Amino acid sequence: MEGADPRGGDPRTTDGGTLPGADEEDDAGGSDRVVLHVDMDCFYASCERLRRPDLRGEPVVVGMGYEPGETVGAVATASYEARAFGVESATPISEALDRLPRRADADPADPDAPDPEETGRYLPVDMAFYEEVAGEVKAVLRDCADVLREVSVDEAYLDVTDRTAWDAAGGADGGEPAPSAAAGPGEVRTLAEGYARHVKQRIEREAGVPASVGVAPNMSAAKVASDADKPDGLVVVPPGSVEAFLAPLPTAALHGVGPVTERALAERGIETAGDVAAADPEALAEAFGDRGRALVRRARGEDDREVTPRGLPKSLSRESSLPRTTDEERKRETVSALASDVARRARERGCLYRTIGIKAVLPPFDVNTRARSLPGPVDDPELVEEVALELLSEFDDDEVRKLGVRVSNLDFSEGDQATLGGFEEADGADGTERPDEGSRPPDPRTAADGDDDGDGSKLTDWVGEESTAEEEWDGGGHRDDGDDGDDPGPRRSGEGQASLGDWE
Repeated sequence: MEGADPRGGDPRTTDGGTLPGADEEDDAGGSDRVVLHVDMDCFYASCERLRRPDLRGEPVVVGMGYEPGETVGAVATASYEARAFGVESATPISEALDRLPRRADADPADPDAPDPEETGRYLPVDMAFYEEVAGEVKAVLRDCADVLREVSVDEAYLDVTDRTAWDAAGGADGGEPAPSAAAGPGEVRTLAEGYARHVKQRIEREAGVPASVGVAPNMSAAKVASDADKPDGLVVVPPGSVEAFLAPLPTAALHGVGPVTERALAERGIETAGDVAAADPEALAEAFGDRGRALVRRARGEDDREVTPRGLPKSLSRESSLPRTTDEERKRETVSALASDVARRARERGCLYRTIGIKAVLPPFDVNTRARSLPGPVDDPELVEEVALELLSEFDDDEVRKLGVRVSNLDFSEGDQATLGGFEEADGADGTERPDEGSRPPDPRTAADGDDDGDGSKLTDWVGEESTAEEEWDGGGHRDDGDDGDDPGPRRSGEGQASLGDWE
């Protein structure tokens, strides 16, 4: 298969020839490296279509809260057909149903029933099945790369430098290289393009689901490339072309720019990645700290980070944007859904948590965080929801535009959990909110606040299947892009699966 053979030597001077436009000194950050970013397309919906082919071409919404009598829920994934009706990941189910009624509610004989052509198929989250399919995908990725960084259930980086190269692929009978068949600035077909297509085809053949792949000489450019031609896209950005590829894109396309940062840049007249590249790094550093310098480097195609396996997360979080609202019930419904999803994902990762927190963003972009520490590590989704709602009560009278829930101080050991019978606020540093998490002290709690009958039994199990998508924490105006600002970090991709995220 094209591009499947490994190579050695400098890819710009091998028999494959030098890539057009590749200067002696290409984009900084490892110009001869070949990095793939693999992002599954509408992964949960694709999994459902895998076992139910009749769903292909149909608007598919995966989430919960849509059954009669249910009141809380959000969209985990919406297919592209559903997005045409305005249904996106993290949309509250009530809004999704207004925009795209259930197919089950369509009745041609009822003039008041929705038009079947304007309805969608609503399905519950089946995480066990999605993880099974994800395992098949990652088995392919592990076989195709010596270095793999798994970001979430549907997203990964691969360093395939030892498997392929930026050499131009030879044409028929050793003639001129064929033109590139991928999207992006590449003019001729390269071995890297062929290898990326090989990875894409293996995923679809062996796991049965589509993926979009970005190929570039560094991680941030590969991430942008994978988003540039969805769904089922392949975008190749050869060395020497990264800055030009990024330049016309809006600043939001840059890895590390969230909505708050995008707005702050726009207020400074910076609208595109090219504007960021041309900006004074020190001026942006004054506004955004070290993140400002990093944004300039990435906009210029400079990114020397290595693809490394991801360590254990420090926290798990979810957040959801809202229309500006003071509706107390709407706020509580949103936090309940986010709390359920965070707790479920903590259980999936096999971790306990010692701190439960919320984030409330008040218009225009006033970020407020509150947290409560527990006396020991626990696994109790009901407690996450209860504490999150109690913390939310501080904002009952406030207008909010975004809400989030986080569990932190994670414990991946198999140690004993705290029991409700002994659940009280811890003393000292572990029992008070950190300075950046609000100034109001947490309310003390006792066993009477919980569901335990006082016999010291373990915290209750949770078997719900709720899922909501999350946007990355943007604490105080900077997108959470990883543990230290140089990590590519988890994110909510354009494809809408909820991805693990740290809250700075």
